[in-house]
Amino acid sequence: MDTSDKGFNSKLIHSGGIVDEKGSAITPIYQTSTFRFKDADQGARFFSGEEKGYIYTRLGNPTIEDLENTLTDLENGYGSLATASGMAAVNTVYLTLLGKGDHMIGHHALYGPSRGIMEKLYPKFGIESDFIDATSIEEIEKVIRPNTKLLYLETPANPTMGITDLTAAVELAKKHNILTCVDNTFCSPYLQKPLDFGIDIVLHSMTKFINGHADIVGGILVAKDKVLFEQLKYVMINMGFNIDPHQAFLARRGLKTLGIRIDRAQESSMKVAEYLESHPKVEWVLYPGLKSHPQYELGERQMNGPGAMISFEVKGGLEAGKTVMNNVELAVLAVSLGGVETLIQHPASMTHSKLSREARDSAAISDGLIRLSVGIEEVEDIIADLDQALKLV
Repeated sequence: MDTSDKGFNSKLIHSGGIVDEKGSAITPIYQTSTFRFKDADQGARFFSGEEKGYIYTRLGNPTIEDLENTLTDLENGYGSLATASGMAAVNTVYLTLLGKGDHMIGHHALYGPSRGIMEKLYPKFGIESDFIDATSIEEIEKVIRPNTKLLYLETPANPTMGITDLTAAVELAKKHNILTCVDNTFCSPYLQKPLDFGIDIVLHSMTKFINGHADIVGGILVAKDKVLFEQLKYVMINMGFNIDPHQAFLARRGLKTLGIRIDRAQESSMKVAEYLESHPKVEWVLYPGLKSHPQYELGERQMNGPGAMISFEVKGGLEAGKTVMNNVELAVLAVSLGGVETLIQHPASMTHSKLSREARDSAAISDGLIRLSVGIEEVEDIIADLDQALKLV
């Protein structure tokens, strides 16, 4: 089916473009390492690229391709590459676009490992980086060098919820011939389409909202043009970063309900954020849907909704935060996000613990910051759970 004229939720269900020859209503799991050729000549045509066909799952697989085609459609891109994890997607970008003597600029509050590996691993290959407050275009411009090759953003940022002006960031990057990549995990294509703003590559940890059920690990890249897609594909294939067909099937199945899941979680998130903002034991709340958010107006223009991620700090710092996290009953104390269940965690000691204290301070990741991923439970139950835990502070 051609879904180009269909609405978002229709695309979630019907995009993909893989038709099973046996007549399956959904794309089956092609759980195979290799594919049979009809004859030697067909094998030769497949390898030469003269004819499209499946050779080996690391190179391509119908189940995986169905997922990739759907994300390409949803993000308005040229092509997508599904990877074994979000970090496999991150490393595919780094290895494709950066080499010895190159420089990368990133937002100071990224997903911890995305920043951590750039600071600790990639310098051994002669790659340099700066991490700054990318909510300020002026701050980005200050650290641009002649050898800057990549501007890597995450908006809203993890876990500080800072929002970068994508239009302004693209304008600046193009002026200096810098490629751009946005980690769109917090929003998903339902709430934000960075390629529409001129961004070159979009990245998702599919473990989160794309899959939405906390039962797989996966990542995906969406490139805006053929040249970038082929460059990324070469690295992904030859580094062995491809996703498994069964994981791809589960991600594709979860993706079908992305819209209704986010609608539900987002509606609840606004109520939870308002509850927390009014609570006497809460120091501050950061949620793009609150008018108190520093980039509230930018979020209104750039995003199709504020999402389901909230950061807040309990008065009393880390120990008070621990009291809350240790006493919630409905919310699950666990890392990750974007699932149907509400998750609560402490970035400074968990997802961002590998960053130096100096790096966390510069990124405004305070010791008392708590990150909440709001699920689809009854909102009254989520608030009641937080309330009983806050009473113990």
